[in-house]
Amino acid sequence: MTSSDRPVGAEDGWLWASGEPLARRHGVVLLDLDGVVYLQGEPIPGVPEALRELREAGAAPMFVTNNASRRAAEVAELLTARGVPAAADEVCTSAQAAARLLEQRCAPGDGVLVVGSEALAAEVSAVGLRPIDGRDGAKPAAVVQGYGPTVGWRQLADATIAVRGGAWWLATNTDATMPSAHGVLPGNGTMVAAVATAVGRAPDAVAGKPSPVLLERAAAAHPYAAPIMVGDRWDTDIEAARAADMPSVLVLSGTTRPRDLPALPPRGRPRYVAWTAAGINETHPEVTGDDRRVRCREWSVSVDGERLTLSGDGTPLDALRAIAEACWRFERPAESIAGRGDQAARALSDLEW
Repeated sequence: MTSSDRPVGAEDGWLWASGEPLARRHGVVLLDLDGVVYLQGEPIPGVPEALRELREAGAAPMFVTNNASRRAAEVAELLTARGVPAAADEVCTSAQAAARLLEQRCAPGDGVLVVGSEALAAEVSAVGLRPIDGRDGAKPAAVVQGYGPTVGWRQLADATIAVRGGAWWLATNTDATMPSAHGVLPGNGTMVAAVATAVGRAPDAVAGKPSPVLLERAAAAHPYAAPIMVGDRWDTDIEAARAADMPSVLVLSGTTRPRDLPALPPRGRPRYVAWTAAGINETHPEVTGDDRRVRCREWSVSVDGERLTLSGDGTPLDALRAIAEACWRFERPAESIAGRGDQAARALSDLEW
C-alpha cells in the first residue's frame, strides 16, 4: 500500500486517498438509486454524464435497490427513461437477493408465503418455489416480506400466523421509511416491525442493505473486478459495504447532509466522500494527521481541549473531509467546530454548518 492509497494514521480514521479516479481502479461500481442516481424522480445533475464517463473508463455500473416492488427489467426501463441507460442485468433488487436466499433454504416446489408485490412473487417463482398467500390454506415453508403498496392488515396477519407456525421468515429489507413526492412514508421495515412485535422476534434473515447479501450478489456479476459501493445512506449503503468488505463512497446528494458526517458511527464511515456520484470519476485527496491536528490539502483542523478549529483555504468538501476525520479521530462532536479566518467561515457556511 502506497502513501497515496492508505488510511490516515490512527485506527479510528477512515478516509482514504486515491491516486487515480476511482472508476479506473474499480471494475464494477455498485450504485444505490434514490439520492444517488435520481432524487424525487429526477436525475441528479451531472450523474447521467458521470455514468457515461464511468463506462468509457471501462467500469461496469450495477444498480442496487432495496425496493422489492419492481423487477429488474422494470427498474432498468425507469432508469433509461430518466436519462440513465441501463439493462436488466445491470440491476440487482432485494427481491432477487431474497429469492436466492429462499432457493438455498427451501426445497424445490416448496410453498412460500409472499407478503409484498407481484414482482416479489415473480422472483420467488423464478427460482422454482411456489408463491402462496393466506387464502391457499397450505402451510408455507417460508415467509418473505417486502414492500408492496397493497400490503395491509390481512397480509401481516397471515405472516404472523405462518411465522408462529414455524415458517422461516425473510425480509427483503428493513428500511423504516421510504421517500415519495409527498415526503417520507412508512417503508418495509415499518411493516416488518409490526410482525416482529406480534411474534416477539426479528426476521431470521434480511436480504437487502445493510445486510451484505444484496451487494455480494451484485458484485458476483463481475467476479474478476474490484467492486466499490456508492450510496447516500450510512445506515444501509455504507454499513452494507463494510459488512461486504468493500470500499464505499458516501455522497451528499440524498439523505446524508455534511453536518451528519462527523457523527457517523464506525460501522457507517465511508472510505471516500463526494458531493454526488460524479465523485466516482475523481481522485480523492490524502487526509493526514497526528495527535493534535488533521490536514486535507490546504485545510487544517486542530484540537484544543474540547474544541476543534478549522483554518486554511480550499474547497468546502476538503474542509469537510478534514473536519470529519478530526471528529472521528479526536472523538469530538460537530458542534465543537469553530472557524478561524474568513475562508474557514465561508467554508462552514457553504457546508450549512
